[in-house]
Amino acid sequence: MSSNAQTQSKTFSKKKQNIIVVGNGMVGHHFVEQLAQDDSYHITVLSAESRLAYDRVHLSEYFAGKTADDLALTTPETYRQLGVEFHLDAKVTQIDKASKVVTTEQGQSFSYDKLILATGSYPFVPPIPGKEREHCLVYRTIDDLDDIQASANTGKVGVVVGGGLLGLEAANALKELGLDTHVVEFAPQLMGIQLDQSGSALLKKKIEDLGVTVHTEKATKQIVDGESAVHRMEFADGSHLETDLILFSAGIRPYDNLAREFDIEIGERGGIVVNNQCQTSDQDIYAIGECALWNNFIFGLVAPGYTMAKVAASHIQGGEESFTGADMSTKLKLMGVEVGSIGDAHAKTQGAQCFTYQNDRDGVYKKMVVSQDGKTLLGAVLVGDTSEYDALLQYALNGIELPDNPDALILPSSGGEKPTLGVDSLPDSATICSCLNVTKGDIIAAIDCGAVDVGDVKSSTKASTGCGGCTALLKNVTDSELAKRGVEVSTDICNHFAYSRTELFHIIKAEKIRNFDTLIEKHGKGVGCEICKPAVGSILASIWNDYILQDDHLPLQDTNDTYLGNMQKDGTYSVVPRMPGGEVTPDKLIVIGEVAKEYNLYTKVTGGQRIDLFGARIDQLPAIWERLIAAGMETGHAYGKSLRTVKSCVGSTWCRYGVQDSMSMAIRLENRYKGLRSPHKIKFAVSGCTRECAEAQSKDIGVIATENGWNLYVSGNGGMKPRHGDLFATDLDDETLVKYIDRYLMFYVLMADRLQRTSVWLESLEGGLEYMQKVVIDDHLGVNDELEKQMEAVVATYQCEWKTTIESPEQLKRFRQFVNSDKTDSSIQFITEREQIRPATLEEKAASGLLIDTVTLESVSTQQTEPA
Repeated sequence: MSSNAQTQSKTFSKKKQNIIVVGNGMVGHHFVEQLAQDDSYHITVLSAESRLAYDRVHLSEYFAGKTADDLALTTPETYRQLGVEFHLDAKVTQIDKASKVVTTEQGQSFSYDKLILATGSYPFVPPIPGKEREHCLVYRTIDDLDDIQASANTGKVGVVVGGGLLGLEAANALKELGLDTHVVEFAPQLMGIQLDQSGSALLKKKIEDLGVTVHTEKATKQIVDGESAVHRMEFADGSHLETDLILFSAGIRPYDNLAREFDIEIGERGGIVVNNQCQTSDQDIYAIGECALWNNFIFGLVAPGYTMAKVAASHIQGGEESFTGADMSTKLKLMGVEVGSIGDAHAKTQGAQCFTYQNDRDGVYKKMVVSQDGKTLLGAVLVGDTSEYDALLQYALNGIELPDNPDALILPSSGGEKPTLGVDSLPDSATICSCLNVTKGDIIAAIDCGAVDVGDVKSSTKASTGCGGCTALLKNVTDSELAKRGVEVSTDICNHFAYSRTELFHIIKAEKIRNFDTLIEKHGKGVGCEICKPAVGSILASIWNDYILQDDHLPLQDTNDTYLGNMQKDGTYSVVPRMPGGEVTPDKLIVIGEVAKEYNLYTKVTGGQRIDLFGARIDQLPAIWERLIAAGMETGHAYGKSLRTVKSCVGSTWCRYGVQDSMSMAIRLENRYKGLRSPHKIKFAVSGCTRECAEAQSKDIGVIATENGWNLYVSGNGGMKPRHGDLFATDLDDETLVKYIDRYLMFYVLMADRLQRTSVWLESLEGGLEYMQKVVIDDHLGVNDELEKQMEAVVATYQCEWKTTIESPEQLKRFRQFVNSDKTDSSIQFITEREQIRPATLEEKAASGLLIDTVTLESVSTQQTEPA
C-alpha cells in the first residue's frame, strides 16, 4: 500500500465514509454524479482505462469526426471540483473483504466502507481458430477504435462477426472508414432478439441496399491466410470469405473476474448476483451495470445501468429505492435505417394477437402485439419508420387501454382521424427519458420548483441529455404542464420581437418590408441583437434576394457573410469557387492552381467536391476573386446559410452501373438553387444508381437514380447529429423532381426556426414526413403555386456576390487594411511555412514573435487608419 494512498484513506476514514468505485464507464460515472453532491462521502474512482468516462452510446461518431474530448462525460477538473479522487490505468486485481481493501495492478491499496463494482462487460470473441491473428479486433473502447482505424488504413475489405445491435453499429463504423463491409451472423436473421422474422428481413434488405453485404447462418470454422486479402474466413458450409480486417462484435460477457476470484456470488452463466438494492453477497459491496446479474438477467443497455447506479447511491445514503428490472425496448438508427422494438416483439405471450403493416415500396414494416382482449399493447416492431414509437412505448409501459381500432395506431392515415395519445393521458409515473429514468412526475416537480422552459427542465432533471431520443416528448410534456399553470409558452425569436421566425417571415413578405430598420420600427422594439439581426437578414435574403452587403443589410451579417468568406482559426479566410456537381474544366483548374501558387494558399478538395483555398488575407480577397471570376467561376457560398454543394457521381455518362445522368441533374439542381438563402446551410447529392457513390441519403436533399426516374430523399444531414434522409417520393421524372424540391425547400425556408437544419425541422414538425408529403405532393394547404412562384423569384434574381463586389469601388474599400488607403502594412507578417503542409497555429505564431493581421480577427469597426 503506497504511503500517499494509505495516508489519504486513513485521513478520510475518520471524517467520511470511503466509497471506492471500480470502473469509470457511463454507469460508474453516473453513480459518482448521484453521490458526489453529498459531502458525507469521499469517493475514489479506480479506472482501468487511460481516460475518464466517455459516451459509449455515440462511440461510432468517433469515425465521423468526433474526438475523445467530444465524447467525454467529465473532466479531471470537474472531478476535482466535486472532491472526487481518481486514478487512471488503475486496474483492480485484489479485494480483501475482511480488511475492506482493494489493490491495483500497480500495488496501490485503498480502503473502503462501501465498494461499487461497475466493471461493465467485455466483447465475446467466439473460440475460432485464428481469432488471435493480426487485424482481428474488437469494438468496445476508444483505444479499440484507434486500432480499427489504423487497421482499416491498410485494407480494403472488412468483416463484422455478429449481426446484433453492436455488430451492425460496428459495420457502420467500417463502412464510414471506406471499407467494403460484410456482416457475418451465425443465426438465420439480424437482431434476432429485438426483431421478428419479417422485420429482420426488411432490415437486411435496407442494409444491403446501403452497400453492406449480409451473410446469415454462417458458422466460421477457422481463419487462415487469404489469397487476395489478409484473411480467409472458412465457413462450416464449405464457403469462404476473404477480408483484410475482422471485427468481432458477437455479444458481450459480464466482467465479473473480481467476483469470481474473491468469493462473491456469481450466476451460473456469469454475472455478479445482486438484490433489489444492487448489493452483492457481501452487503458492503455493490455491483451495477453490465457486470451485475439481477433476477438471472444481465441488462445490456445504459438506461438500466443508470437506474442501478441511482438505486445503489440511494441505498448507501439510507434511501429505500429498489431496482425491480427495466424495460429493454429500444429505438435507434442502424446505418440510417430506423428500428424500434418494444416488449414482446415475438408475440410469445399466450393468446397474443398481431396487427401488421408492410409497405415494400417505401421499405416500412410495423407490427403491434396486443393482448387477447385487444386492450393492452404487449410489444411492437418498427423498421423503416419509428414515428409511432414514443406513443406505442407509453401504451405498453403504462398499461394505457388501446383504442377500439388499435391497428390504426400503425396504419397510414386514410382521411379519417388517426388516434393519438396526448401527453395529458400519461400518468405521472410514465418514463419520459429512459436513459436517465426521468418520469413525467419528475418534470412536473421541476416546473413546480420554478422551471419555466425546456432548458430549465433539462438542467434540473437531466432529461434528454443521454441519447436525446426523448427530446420531442420532453418538450410536449413541458409545454403542456406550463400551459396548465397559465404560463405562456413563448415562441418569440428574442426580446426585440414578439414573433417567431415564421411570423416574421409572413410579416416581411405581406408588408413588403425590405430592411431591418423598417421592420423593428413597425413591429419590434430596441435596436436588435445578435439573434434577431442575422435571422431577419436571412429572411430578407430568402424573400427579396438583394445584395447582402448593401448598406442597410450589412449590419445584419455575421463575419463570414461580411467578408464573403469563411474566417479560419488564424484570422485568414478561405476561398471556395463553385463547381456545380463537382464538374470543372482543365482551364479553370489551371487558374485555381495559379492563384493558389501566387498567393501561397493551402489547397484541399472538400467533401462537397470543390477546391478550397485557405490562408487568404482580407486585402487579397478581391484580387483573388477577380482572377477566378474572369475565368468564368463564381462564389460557392461556402460562407452562407444557403446551398453549399450538390455532390455527384459520374452517373450514366461514364459509369457502367449508372442508370441516369446524375451529373447533368446535379449541375441543373446546383445552378437552380445556388442563390437560395435559408435558415441553415443546405447540401444536396445526386447518385446515378442505388450503389449510392454520392452518399445522397446523408444530405438535406438526396436524389438517387432508378431505372424509372429518380427517388427523392429529404432532410438528411451529416452534422452533429447525423441523420439519413427519409424517402419522400419514388420514380420521379426530371420536372416533377424539381417541382417537389422547389416546394419542399420553400416550405422549409418559410416554416423553420432560425439556424434549424432540415433534419431537426422535419423531426419537430407535427405530422413529420407524412404531413410534408401531403403538402408537397397533394397540395394539402393549397400553397404550392405560391411556393413555386417564390422559388422562381429566387432563381431569377440570382447574382454572384463576389462579382457584384469587385465591380463596386465603394464595396472594395471594405477589404483594405487601412480605411483611408489602398496600401498594406509591411510590418504585419504572416506565417507561410507549413510543417507537413499544416498551417501554423496561433500559439506557434505568438511564440515566434510574429504578428498576425488584427484586422481579420475583429469586426469592421476596428479597421486601422494608415499613419500620417
